[in-house]
Amino acid sequence: MSESVTIDGKEYAFEDLSDKAKADLGSMQLVDQKIAQNQQELAILQTARNAYAKSLSEQLPEDKIVN
Repeated sequence: MSESVTIDGKEYAFEDLSDKAKADLGSMQLVDQKIAQNQQELAILQTARNAYAKSLSEQLPEDKIVN
């Protein structure tokens, strides 16, 4: 049984793909992994930023507001 891949809703036998198509598929999979990693990192950074903003807000003197 050969391995298959679904692209744009159509199923293809992996062995029937050209070498270029296989390389492009591999590159797409790598990019998808990088995007997922960057999305996770962004979520971590946003959480950290929110914590710093909350901490800063708690440190500001309420009786020293200029305007």
